[in-house]
Amino acid sequence: MKQGQTLWTKDELTLAINLYTKLLFGQIHQGNPLIIELAGLIGRTPGSVALKLVNFASLDPGLKQRSIKGMSNASKLDKEVWDEYMHRWDEKYMEGEVLLAQKKHTTVEKLYAINLDEYKENEGREVTRSVKVRLNQSIFRGAVLSNYNNQCCITGIAIPSLLVASHIAPWSKDEGNRLNPQNGFALNALHDKAFDRHMITVTEDFRIKVSPKFYTQKNTPAIKQNFIDIDGKSLLEPKKFYPKAEFLKLHNEIFASL
Repeated sequence: MKQGQTLWTKDELTLAINLYTKLLFGQIHQGNPLIIELAGLIGRTPGSVALKLVNFASLDPGLKQRSIKGMSNASKLDKEVWDEYMHRWDEKYMEGEVLLAQKKHTTVEKLYAINLDEYKENEGREVTRSVKVRLNQSIFRGAVLSNYNNQCCITGIAIPSLLVASHIAPWSKDEGNRLNPQNGFALNALHDKAFDRHMITVTEDFRIKVSPKFYTQKNTPAIKQNFIDIDGKSLLEPKKFYPKAEFLKLHNEIFASL
């Protein structure tokens, strides 16, 4: 460590990896406003924050799969924080959001523009649950759409208002991966509905598989265009976090049973 430099704390690294998950590799540079903002919040230079994010990139298997390498001088603590984050995604992501809100002297709900006044008429645990669900959905949507560069991974539609962040392992059945972008696809509303109903699935080699039921209506133009024609087609690849095989396997098994 150079003279005058201070070691990164675990809280600072948690904030840094939280930001890393929200950026594409090409956005990691000291001129990025989000990097400049975080640097100001933790009392470091934008250059040092950008360098730390590049260190995290060296640990990212998704980038390695695309032959993108960060700087290979990540510290032991960097790797520890990375491993904790990847294995306890929901818990650690929310920890980062809470730390960020505290640094900004606000709340996570306000960071995501959730109006608590809408819940004033109700009381108790149901309000807390409703706010948490809405917050989690907002966080998951942001992470998944960013992972696919705000494009539907089937059609390439790049209009965010028409896109849905679809869970692979259902929200109700995997509480530990509700926020994990490795458990999601960015889909347009039609294909999201079909995916949720297990009428289409994605194989472990990242190809679309459609239900045989669609072939009974193959002469219907909309069915042919939206389903028959995409059968076997490869998805657009994510920019960072690839879907976990275990999630895809679960979805495929339900698809095959219907």
